Amino acid sequence: MRLKLTRHDEPDYQDAASQTAMTVPRRRRRGESGLTLFEVLIALVIVVVVFDSIVEGYIQSGTMAEWTGYSLAAQQMGVQSLEQTRSAVWDIALGKNEITNLNLMAFSWSATNQTLTGYTTNILDVPYSGTNFVIATNFITIKMIYINNSTNVPVQLQVIRVDTVWPFRDWGNFSSQNLYTNSICTYMAPDNRDPGTLGCIDQ
Repeated sequence: MRLKLTRHDEPDYQDAASQTAMTVPRRRRRGESGLTLFEVLIALVIVVVVFDSIVEGYIQSGTMAEWTGYSLAAQQMGVQSLEQTRSAVWDIALGKNEITNLNLMAFSWSATNQTLTGYTTNILDVPYSGTNFVIATNFITIKMIYINNSTNVPVQLQVIRVDTVWPFRDWGNFSSQNLYTNSICTYMAPDNRDPGTLGCIDQ
């Protein structure tokens, strides 16, 4: 007959480990933790807002650069008409006024107000391809004024104003367009090309 002796003072480590595993839930490892659906949606919304802001900023920058180019081209177009007017001969001593001979469409001269009006059209000096060009209009107004408020003494000037009107598609709405105006104004004094009135020729 064999007897099996068992010591009760030594704990059974295998049974204790199995009981602990059954009673205590296993903790998640750091790599196994995940995001909830709400957190994923919030992250997607943030990413969409950021990218939308970046794209919108690039679009607005490009549109502003295009508008600036059109505005500078319109200003230069107005300066060209202004210089054409200033290069005309206006000599009171010789009774010559070539300003009224400008080649303008809808030419109009008012003898009462001594005002000349008309307009010209041209293509803005901006890069274009084929028929993708922009036409601007120069509205020219030339008015005679007397700095001494009298028509008896020929102390007179001419006020030259050029209003350049050009179209540009509305911001963010490419199906419509607005009209913008660049204005430039100057005074023109008469020439005196008669040497006799300057005392250069012996009388």
